[in-house]
Amino acid sequence: MADRVLVAPDKFKGSLAATEVAARVAAGLSRAGFRGEVVQLPVADGGDGTVDAAVSAGYRRVELEVRGPTGRPVTAAFALLDETAVIEAAQASGLSLLEPGQLAPLTASTWGVGELILAAIRIGAKRIVLAVGGVATTDGGAGLLEALGARLADASG
Repeated sequence: MADRVLVAPDKFKGSLAATEVAARVAAGLSRAGFRGEVVQLPVADGGDGTVDAAVSAGYRRVELEVRGPTGRPVTAAFALLDETAVIEAAQASGLSLLEPGQLAPLTASTWGVGELILAAIRIGAKRIVLAVGGVATTDGGAGLLEALGARLADASG
């Protein structure tokens, strides 16, 4: 029977990405004398790190510039495998994209998430998996819808 360890961590928020946690645990096992197989499989909870987890599972990373939560350009990514795109809202509208102490829940937008969806569709995605954790907004997806071409109106039009 072969010795095998599965290392499947989520991020250590604020310090290490899930891929880094997995690599460091694997290195620690090796230093401690473990000689069996170490399988690294970073996971995510639907927030920061979801795209990285999909990439570690065989998806291809696609990067582009989109509007960040405050409207400034940011580099964001989604993961693509065949006709499925994994889109992490935090890539375009995440809390981590704001300056420390500069939360803007009432003005931050999900517009960039819509741009990620459009880009995925343009390169052939037919199925979108949208992970919505870790976002800086409370717009309910209004910016995302507007980026996709929707027009939002109040009761008076």
